[in-house]
Amino acid sequence: MDIYIKPIEKAQMIERKVVFLKDIAEVYIGGQTKGGIEEIIVFQIPKDKDATYLISVLDVIRAIHHQYPDATVSNVGEMDILVEYHHKEKKENKAIEYLKVFAICIILFAGASTTIMCFHTDTQVPLIFQNYYYMFFGENVDMPTILTIPYSIGLAVGVLVFFNHFFKFKVTDDPTPIEIEMTTYEKETNASVVDKLNKRSAKGEAKK
Repeated sequence: MDIYIKPIEKAQMIERKVVFLKDIAEVYIGGQTKGGIEEIIVFQIPKDKDATYLISVLDVIRAIHHQYPDATVSNVGEMDILVEYHHKEKKENKAIEYLKVFAICIILFAGASTTIMCFHTDTQVPLIFQNYYYMFFGENVDMPTILTIPYSIGLAVGVLVFFNHFFKFKVTDDPTPIEIEMTTYEKETNASVVDKLNKRSAKGEAKK
C-alpha cells in the first residue's frame, strides 16, 4: 500500500492533547479509502501548559508503520512540523485589539511622514519646485502650490497603489507588500523555532 503524506509547516492544538495524523498532514492513498490512517496518533502533548513542540516526519512515518508495517510512505511536504499547544482557547479583547491597531497606525504614520520629510530635506525638493516654477513661469515663488498640491496627491496615490490596499479594497488580487513581509517573517520565525528545538533535542540526547 502506497501512502503519500503532505505535512504542514505549523499546526495549532487547543485543549486537545492528542495529535492525529489528520491534524498535521494531508493524506493520499492511491485507489483506496483513507480508512483509519488519518486517525493515527502521531504525538501526545506531555504537559498542560502552553508550549510549542517539534514533530519530525520520521516520527510520523514510524507511527504509520506501527499500524501498517507493509505500507510505503512517501513524504511530499515539510520535514519538520511545529505543533503549538494552548491548554485553553484565548478570548480576544476587542478594545485591546483596536487600541493596538490604533497605536501601530500612529507609529507607522509618524515614522513614514518623518522619513518622507527627511527625504525631501536631503534632496531639496522645495528648491527643485522653485526652479521648475521659475523655468515655466519666470517668477520666484517660495512654495508654488501649482506643483506642491499635485505632487502631494500623487505621493498619496502612489503609496496606496504600492501597498495595494485601501480599507477593504485592493487594486489587484496580488498579495500586498505587507502581506509578503508578514509571510516572510512567519517563515523565518518558524525556521528559527525549528532550529532551536532541534538543538535542544540534540543537547538532551547528548546528556543521555
